[in-house]
Amino acid sequence: MRNDDGLAIKVETENWQTHSRVSAERLRDLVHRIGGEGDHYLVVQRIPDIPDVFIQVWHEEGGDYRLEYRDSRELFFGTDLADRDRVAAALTGWARRDEGWDAGIGWEPVAFDPPAEIPELPGEVREKVETRIRELLRCGYFDRRTLTESAEDYLVDGDERPVSRAQAGQLVDRLWLERLAEQESWTGTTDPERLTGAFEALDASGITARENFTCCRGCGMAEIGAECEDSGARGFVFFHQQCTEGAATGGGLSLYYGGFDAPEERTTEIGHEVVAALTAAGLSTEWDGSPAKAIEVRDLDWRKRLTG
Repeated sequence: MRNDDGLAIKVETENWQTHSRVSAERLRDLVHRIGGEGDHYLVVQRIPDIPDVFIQVWHEEGGDYRLEYRDSRELFFGTDLADRDRVAAALTGWARRDEGWDAGIGWEPVAFDPPAEIPELPGEVREKVETRIRELLRCGYFDRRTLTESAEDYLVDGDERPVSRAQAGQLVDRLWLERLAEQESWTGTTDPERLTGAFEALDASGITARENFTCCRGCGMAEIGAECEDSGARGFVFFHQQCTEGAATGGGLSLYYGGFDAPEERTTEIGHEVVAALTAAGLSTEWDGSPAKAIEVRDLDWRKRLTG
């Protein structure tokens, strides 16, 4: 049996749980689990998400498993299986993109209503919303659902809503696919991936590290403590959404940090640990050692791969 550190999938369940990059063993456990009240199904999407592509399974205790997958808006197939391990194997094969993962299963087309006609957006409205969504796509932290909400709400003025939910979704899906195609040409480790590696190392060492955390510095400082209740963390580091947008448009990235027991000495110690982790990850920093100054990450090539 092949081992997986983590399949490139996100699994959502009826009981509002989300599981990302699970192993094949964990995916099998989730299949075995479903069937009880409030926990009947799994919906599995790829990472990064691809519009109209997913696989899902529904099960009620005592019955068969209803397994369905969609390869595009037009290609939607389903079947009923009694063997939960066969279901788990199919889900795993789909996740790995194994050739022939769907062989030996009696698939039938799933009937669905054709998509409703979506009116085109006026040119000026479309251009404004596209500009904003491209900015958020460059940041790289938002999934399609969040981007669709942003597109729908961006130009709202009182009761005037120039972009419908359907129009927002259509626009986001088109720009999302463009960004996925663009990142296919990226090779090697990107600077945002180096940053994530440094933050993961800091988090593991007892410094709560959060990327794209809250809307601004004030909210981040107010909320970071709740991120590490009962964790025994010595300190924290984060950057907020405005920082992300600045980095995504070619600027540097400001990091805010501190110790939870307040003295300047502890904050300075945390700052030095943050700089050391970033340097070890291959990133360039600027900081004068003052606990009152943010740590600046310089010379970033902000190519953050979509993962939503």
